[in-house]
Amino acid sequence: MTTTTHKALHDLSVTELAAGLQNKQFSAVEAARHFLARAQAHQNLGAYVALNEDATLAQAQAADARLAAGTAGALEGVPIAHKDIFVTRNFPSTAGSRMLAGYQSPFDATVVTKLADAGAVTLGKLNCDEFAMGSSNENSAVAPVGFDAPAPVRNPWDTDRIPGGSSGGSAVAVAARLAPAVTGTDTGGSIRQPASFCGITGIKPTYGRASRYGMIAFASSLDQAGPMARSAEDCALLLSAMCGPDPDRDSTSLDVPAENFSAKLNNSIDGLRIGIPAEFFGDGLAPDVRAAVDAALKEYEKLGAKLVPISLPRTELSIPVYYIIAPAEASSNLSRFDGVKFGHRAKDYTDLVDMYKKTRAEGFGDEVKRRIMIGAYVLSHGYYDAYYLQAQKIRRMIADDFQNAFKNCDVIAGPVAPTVAWKLGDHGNDPLADYLADIFTLPGSLAGLPGMSVPAGFGEGGMPVGLQLIGNYFQEARLLNAAHRLQQATDFHLRRPEGF
Repeated sequence: MTTTTHKALHDLSVTELAAGLQNKQFSAVEAARHFLARAQAHQNLGAYVALNEDATLAQAQAADARLAAGTAGALEGVPIAHKDIFVTRNFPSTAGSRMLAGYQSPFDATVVTKLADAGAVTLGKLNCDEFAMGSSNENSAVAPVGFDAPAPVRNPWDTDRIPGGSSGGSAVAVAARLAPAVTGTDTGGSIRQPASFCGITGIKPTYGRASRYGMIAFASSLDQAGPMARSAEDCALLLSAMCGPDPDRDSTSLDVPAENFSAKLNNSIDGLRIGIPAEFFGDGLAPDVRAAVDAALKEYEKLGAKLVPISLPRTELSIPVYYIIAPAEASSNLSRFDGVKFGHRAKDYTDLVDMYKKTRAEGFGDEVKRRIMIGAYVLSHGYYDAYYLQAQKIRRMIADDFQNAFKNCDVIAGPVAPTVAWKLGDHGNDPLADYLADIFTLPGSLAGLPGMSVPAGFGEGGMPVGLQLIGNYFQEARLLNAAHRLQQATDFHLRRPEGF
């Protein structure tokens, strides 16, 4: 399947696909069939957990009709896929958990609706850590398409390595060209870290920019939807469609109008002040990651940006703060999964309490149980003040650190993770090793700031390395502009894993 540009459809960017569809170089049905075939051909990666060819092709036919009628949206006919944390009418929504096995939502999440309104065609649902809890995508309890049992998602750059999490299936789908763009969610780095590990671009907008309605909740004060694609240009297109107020259905949605994030992509970054936090470049940072990040920062200097040393003194406190607040919110949010109204219910039980216990014991995986127990503990009588309240106070201080830093810089840059993607099973039964991998993404999440990962080179084993860019509130356009200018000067975002 080629176009007049002599590129295969899976080699086209979102921007190129949208243009090709508008110019009638190929149809939305052709594009959908092409990507569905690729999803089937590369099932070994475990990226997709649900496909519905009939629903996808029906959406594509409707997109072709709008293209023919001249009423096309900005993403008309462009195939995308959704992380399995967003509820969807035409595909099961499981959040990677046995607790929701076979659950079919009667409505679509707001983010799914907004992208559909822009014309996007849904290819399927993508694998994720159970209830988005994890940094490796090894915690999914749902069998991927083509599998009979749950299986970890594999990184296409090295299928013996993890893709990152919790949006691992999303990152792999883009990196392996199984979808041109996808949705992800970021609670403590779950868009940025897998984007870094898989060599793609991903952005988490300011908390509240995108509606959380229909996103199966993990930690309500942290969860935020965002796009993942190959380039900043593509992410800008998707983010423009995804954002906007949703006050009737999401009380955390901000009353900030949707924005055209593509408008300022080509602005000059001459004089841009890039803050370099000393705490992001300490002993824990692997030399190969540091080398790639340093090289990317040198490219910025060539483009006229200025590097400014800054400090984020409470960076190391972000791990204990996050792993008190997020589990506390998770223990509250996940109390609704009790076997009464929907989801899994134990078969044999003696009374209501026994049903609750057995249902939750069977339905939740180890990592989810661990976080529920931590959360229940820190919220319990006698410990709330000692742990949860203290964590919230330090969270405010972490946010203040960023505001002090932004007095001296426009954006903040550093590594996304301390290392490249590790081997499957390497962290085994050591959840703390996974938690420590989030050290550089957690501070921005706790502060509710926009952040993104931009491909910046390669490290040990030829694995991708991402550069993290963090902006002040509502500065997504500035971040995307900085990322786009770097991508015009480098080609890391165009490189692909061998065989894909």
